[in-house]
Amino acid sequence: MTLFGPGPTVSHDALRLLAHARTAFAAVGEDGGRLYAAPPLIPDRSGLARLQARLWADDDLRLILAWRMYARRLGELQPHRDLNVLRGIVGPRMKESYALLAGQIAVERCGRRYGRINPGKAGLPNLALYHAASAVEAAAAIAGSATATIPQLGFINENPGQSFVLDIADFYRDTFTNPCTFKDAKRARDRPGENIERLARRITGGGLARQGVIPSMIRRIKALIAEDEK
Repeated sequence: MTLFGPGPTVSHDALRLLAHARTAFAAVGEDGGRLYAAPPLIPDRSGLARLQARLWADDDLRLILAWRMYARRLGELQPHRDLNVLRGIVGPRMKESYALLAGQIAVERCGRRYGRINPGKAGLPNLALYHAASAVEAAAAIAGSATATIPQLGFINENPGQSFVLDIADFYRDTFTNPCTFKDAKRARDRPGENIERLARRITGGGLARQGVIPSMIRRIKALIAEDEK
């Protein structure tokens, strides 16, 4: 897969050669922090998409896969199989993570107080959380495009059109998104003249590139679907 970041001009011939070589391409933000456009992919094989659809369509298999995803994210098997109970476990852990990172990086805590109408009232940590999460979700969308999986068929997230993308992004919330959030907020606090969205894109995008998050997501998607089908 080829990612086109800001700046390049792509000719018709280049697209023709990419198509001939069966190489997918996508227009993305710097370091993969946004996904602006990607054509419908027609990979050589439909295996992952078919396995995903089969797992998703079976109520029992879908629940088992969601439970295993929670187990991997939380680092331990849970005795509960009810998704609402598992969601209730994750919520307090997120608050603990926010509090711990806020103390380590010396910024105020964040919560879910981002408002699209007047985002400035949310405070720096909440703004940083929104922009960092958007970048990680874009990375997950790129990984989904690369694997030709079906974004609408999520196992934990159910209603959004990018449900499976959100499932994959959530794996990285504790280890990547939250740490980036508070680094973004601290940098914005220390540099009050700089735009928080621009800072968050640059810091989070740089982390995506340095840590190889998108290749990691691609491997995770393949392992998640193929392994749980065995």
